[in-house]
Amino acid sequence: MVRPTRVTNIVRLRRLEHGLMTQAELARRLGVTRQTVIAIEQGRHSPSLEMAFQISRVLGVPLEDLFQYADTNPDTNPDMNPDDAWPAGL
Repeated sequence: MVRPTRVTNIVRLRRLEHGLMTQAELARRLGVTRQTVIAIEQGRHSPSLEMAFQISRVLGVPLEDLFQYADTNPDTNPDMNPDDAWPAGL
């Protein structure tokens, strides 16, 4: 079973707000495939830090406005309910 990424994003929303930029156009500007853009937008793939900065730059949106990290470690996230943490080894 594949564990979903804990990095969430609003790339699709910001891309659509940017105007008529298609997934294919964003992919071309980033030098990746359209399938990669789809996977990032759907949260099935977390981009590298470098790619995240490139997406931020192309869309003209601060990085922290595009991506969020869901910290599921109760030791580092005091707001985390320990019952919601990932099981050890995942």
